[in-house]
Amino acid sequence: MRLILFVCLCLTAACATRGPATESATAPAPTAAASSASANAAAPVPAELPLLLVSIDGFRTDYLDRGKTPRLAALAAGGVRADALRPSFPSLTFPNHYTLVTGLYPDHHGIVHNRIEGDGENDRFVYNDASTTADARWWGGEPIWVGAERQGLRSATMFWPGSDTAIAGVRPSYWKPFDRNVTPEQRVDTVLGWLDLPPDQRPRFLTLYFEHVDRAGHDHGPSSPEVNNALTEVDAALGRLLDGLAARGLGNAINLLVVSDHGLTAASSTRVVVVDDIVNLKRVRAVNYGVVAGFAPEPGQQAYAYKTLVKRHDHMRCWRRTQMPARFHYGSNPRIPPIVCLADPGWIIARSDWVKEHPHDSPRGEHGYDNDLPEMRALFVASGPSFRHGARVPEFDNVDVYPLLAHLLHIRPAPNDGNPKTMRGILRDGG
Repeated sequence: MRLILFVCLCLTAACATRGPATESATAPAPTAAASSASANAAAPVPAELPLLLVSIDGFRTDYLDRGKTPRLAALAAGGVRADALRPSFPSLTFPNHYTLVTGLYPDHHGIVHNRIEGDGENDRFVYNDASTTADARWWGGEPIWVGAERQGLRSATMFWPGSDTAIAGVRPSYWKPFDRNVTPEQRVDTVLGWLDLPPDQRPRFLTLYFEHVDRAGHDHGPSSPEVNNALTEVDAALGRLLDGLAARGLGNAINLLVVSDHGLTAASSTRVVVVDDIVNLKRVRAVNYGVVAGFAPEPGQQAYAYKTLVKRHDHMRCWRRTQMPARFHYGSNPRIPPIVCLADPGWIIARSDWVKEHPHDSPRGEHGYDNDLPEMRALFVASGPSFRHGARVPEFDNVDVYPLLAHLLHIRPAPNDGNPKTMRGILRDGG
């Protein structure tokens, strides 16, 4: 595991936390997007450029080559494209979105799964239950918007996991609670509206989130027409964003990153490891199911649980938490269940009653698998005055995104697991 590479300097003055503001959506005037094809040796980059981080949940890196996302493809061709962005393990939505903005592995920031069990009987974190995710004690580390606010910069987040929680007592200046009914166009217009604010109220760091590709992939599988339709829909929203930025004179005056949290692979209810055929669930408690499942022995059942589960099974491998492969950077956090089981690609781990409820499931998609699996590879595209133009860079880990964000904002980074050397192939100034 890489050592934490940054050490925070003590702040000499603390910035007051700003409360959420009321924002107005502004419809952009239609115009052509500004070209990103300027010379790498252009004039010095201004220090006060806004930074916009866009996530397209579930966008597998090879989706960019399907011909369904012309605006994103043009952005990549004129800026920086990585061969892939390697997600952290487990390759799930909440752990990886929080890794992107903290630079910490899930083992270190504490969001170790989409569903987490705490100390008490009813102490649970469930990714789609706002009453649990709003509890700040789950969220470790310092996300980039907290660092920005503490160092005097305003931030604005459109549906980024964790951003609607007062982490360390700090929220973004502007934020929205997640609502899947807000259309991609409305999300874009909200971000553009924030950029229309007067200079003393305008955010320097912004996020924008789209879940549509991930949802279509889960429901229909990565090769489905529905995924292609979702790609087209999100690309149109990105085009609306680029046109809106150009109309505001920001086409060449904003740094833009488009990333994803993980990829996707085909799965089906016909490929299920039925866990109650393997272990007695009265003696071993299931903490979570799915691609990555966790189990805890009931009192006095440790020997039985470890002997029965901790080994290679057909289409599943289980480990003691403390004996996970080192390359996963996963296993020291006490929120991780004592036994972790990982399904083979395309398989899921479930109970027999779930199988009975899903006897003829249509082709669908899953993620959460081994983060070295090519199908789990995520997207990284960057464009703007600070970035090289027309550059293709090798695959890198998603913990490296956070130090890049801090560098672009000119703020002191919090302790993190990222490698700042990754910036050298991405930035015009070499980082």
